[in-house]
Amino acid sequence: MATDIAAPPRAARAGVFGIFGLNGFLLSMWVVHIPTITDQTGISKATLGLMILILAPGALAGMQVAGPLADRFGSKNLITIGAVLLCITVLGPGFATTVVQLAIALAVFGFANGVMDVSMNTQAVYVERLYGRPILAAFHALFSCGGFVGALFGSATLAAQWDIRYTLALASGIGVVATVLCSRVLLPKVGRDRAEPGGRTHVTGKVVLLGVLAFALLLSEGVANDWSALQMQDRLGSTDAVAALAFGAFSIAMTIGRFGADRVAGAFGPVAVLRFGTMLAAGGMALVMVSPWTSLNLVGWTLFGIGLAGGVPQIFTAAGNLSTASTGAIMSRVFGIGYLGFLAGPSLIGWLTKVVPLTTAMAVPLICVLAATLLAGAVRAPSASSA
Repeated sequence: MATDIAAPPRAARAGVFGIFGLNGFLLSMWVVHIPTITDQTGISKATLGLMILILAPGALAGMQVAGPLADRFGSKNLITIGAVLLCITVLGPGFATTVVQLAIALAVFGFANGVMDVSMNTQAVYVERLYGRPILAAFHALFSCGGFVGALFGSATLAAQWDIRYTLALASGIGVVATVLCSRVLLPKVGRDRAEPGGRTHVTGKVVLLGVLAFALLLSEGVANDWSALQMQDRLGSTDAVAALAFGAFSIAMTIGRFGADRVAGAFGPVAVLRFGTMLAAGGMALVMVSPWTSLNLVGWTLFGIGLAGGVPQIFTAAGNLSTASTGAIMSRVFGIGYLGFLAGPSLIGWLTKVVPLTTAMAVPLICVLAATLLAGAVRAPSASSA
């Protein structure tokens, strides 16, 4: 494989770790402040669902722009641009006081996150190829770790009654510094290799199947990100600070699960990681739906996080290696389908709250993870030894 790489692989791996962690941290700044922003703008839960949906067009636009550009100019440059833009746009929701302002803020925030998502996962696939073994889940573990740190940071500032604008400004400054440090060691543009055998029809069909699977899992993850705190608050009457721990439990569970997923995938194959993980996630979500106590509710979100932990990295590894000649473009297509679920799914939950309680609406991610169990074979590697 022709690579023409200047940065040492270990340094690049460390840089990608940092970028994934930063992305999780900045995204959590929006998530843990959803109740505060809801009160600040005076919107209902149903309107909040619509606002979350507005993230989708911006994110999809960012993804589709980033994929081909990453293939042409290198994902390193796209990561730097996307990360700096995300650091700036994370401020928007905190300063919004009207529905229109919040809609605009979320649209540009979604665009920046879309650029960063595709470019950093493309870079992660490059690094994984150099290592010659599964390491992608560990990168996603740092995303979860960043989310957990952000949840703790947000919970602490909420408990201290900090102004949301001060909190987000500090988070933005931290992000810019981290971007400068991490981008220095990322891999430059790699040489374009030949396409994998199988033909365009085979690759296209596989992209669609992986996209559908990503849709189901990312819808479930998106629901946990955007509604876990509100679900605990709505069902159990928790304070904002305590409710934020639901997302924290989910996030730390994802971290633990993803740190171990690469080793499990290497030993048992990606299909096993996805199939048994989604079964565990289904059990966790069922517990969330029936739990009458805070502690048991947190256990349910923890199991849901562990169960989902290894699935998405298996999908992205499979997608990124369908063709080494157009990794970024293929990744952007799978991301595009998957993130329709990540962003539109939480909006669906918002609409459902018009007719059913929020906890009842959690049946949607429950059904999705059960469907993913049936589709797990889509991530099977070509060689017999990999599955």
